[in-house]
Parts: sequence; structure tokens; C-alpha cells
Amino acid sequence: MRPTRFPLAVAALLALLTGAAVGARALPVELPAPLADRPAAAVAGPRALEPFIATYEAWYDGKRAGTATMQVEHEDGARWRVDLDVRGERGFAGIVGLNIEQSTVFDVAGDAYRPLSQSTTRKAALFFNRRASGHYDWSAGSARWTGDISKARRAPVPLQPGDMSGLLINLAVIRDAAPGRTLQYRFVDRGRARDHVYQAADATGSVEVAGLSYEALRVERTNGGNDRTILWVADGVPTPVRILQREDGEDAVDLRLIEYRSVQ
Repeated sequence: MRPTRFPLAVAALLALLTGAAVGARALPVELPAPLADRPAAAVAGPRALEPFIATYEAWYDGKRAGTATMQVEHEDGARWRVDLDVRGERGFAGIVGLNIEQSTVFDVAGDAYRPLSQSTTRKAALFFNRRASGHYDWSAGSARWTGDISKARRAPVPLQPGDMSGLLINLAVIRDAAPGRTLQYRFVDRGRARDHVYQAADATGSVEVAGLSYEALRVERTNGGNDRTILWVADGVPTPVRILQREDGEDAVDLRLIEYRSVQ
């Protein structure tokens, strides 16, 4: 098995607390109909941000390794929160009982998802409990992280308009993906900044996820070197139906949507 790593795609779906907003009402599961019962329409965009809870099967090295729950909730005004909670089984990423929780509080400023704060917690049975927190100070133009993080990543990171955390980039891909489109974002997360470039396929295609077929658009990060991040975006679904991280030509972390619920 490859050495334990926490790749960026996992940071995009590494994560965190569930818990709907007070007074929220969970609607019945809204998985799209099988492909045979749906028109083969191209993915439309951009998509409006909406509250939801999604559950994924988490696979690692080709074996089922746990579950991941992603939730987006509207707090008030322009303020939102996205959480991701990965619960490991059978040694996810080589660590028994690994749980990873990540959250980003953000606001919507025009067309931008602007991060305000972030927290990440990693736990593993008797081995460790590590936590890091970040604050994005847009008035000062910098972001800083504290907690269990290397000294080199505690230095302030200058912010630029459009900067996002890993979780927000996933939401932005859902919002922006369209056939043939190139998507460019700047990742600022856990004390580092990197450019991310994604390329959408020229057309949608059939993809099977957890026993259901979707007409989905494949979107792949093109500047990740030997690590590849691939997302499949289906019309009408507010979260990727699948997120695959490949390392050195092999499948590593594979998150497959099994259900989602709208929250109102």
C-alpha cells in the first residue's frame, strides 16, 4: 500500500460535521432517475447555491473504506457553511479508525464564494487527534492558520480576489462546469496557496455510480502533476456524483454519491 497521504482531492472531500440548521426540514432522498428515464440534456450552468446533505461511499485503493457526508447550509444573509465528515473503516488511508472533519464558513460576494474561517480535525483511534484552524481576513488581505500545523504553514498567506478553500472549489466546479470550459481557481487552504486549473469534457456521457447511471460531465484538474482529481457533475445534482483522486496512475481515494437531501 502506498504511504499515507492527504491529497488535495481528499481535502476537497475530507471531512466534517453534519447537523442541519435549527428548524431545517430534510426532504426525501432526491437521487435523479436512472439515465434511461431522463433526457440526455447537457449540463446547464451556472447553478445556484442551495442547502443540501449528501452521503458518499469512500473507497481507498479499490476497497470500500468508509463513508463521507457533505453538507451545505445557509446561516444568515450572505453567510453559508460547508462541512465534510469522513468516517474511516478498515484502515482508510492506511490508518485504522481514521476520521477527518473539515468545515469552511463563507459568504457569497457577487459571484464569489469567499472563505471566512476554516477548521480541520483528524482523529485516529489511539494514534492522534490533530486540529488546525484558519481565519481569512479580507480587510487585511491575508489568511493565517493555527493549531497542529507545521511552522512553515503558520505564516500569513496574502489573499487575492476569488481565493477559495478546497471545499469551496468543489462547490465552484458544480456552479461553473459546462462542456468544453476551462475553470481556473486559486486554492488557499491550510497555510498554502496554489493555482488549480480544471478542464471540462466537450460533452456529457454516461457514468455509473453506486448502481445508478447518470448523464454527467467529467471535469479534470490538469495541473496536478502525477496526482489527478476528476469530478463528475450531473445536471440537477448540487454536489459531484463522484470524486476520484488518482496518484501515480492508480486510483487512491474514490467518493461515490449514494444519496442526497435538499434542506429547507
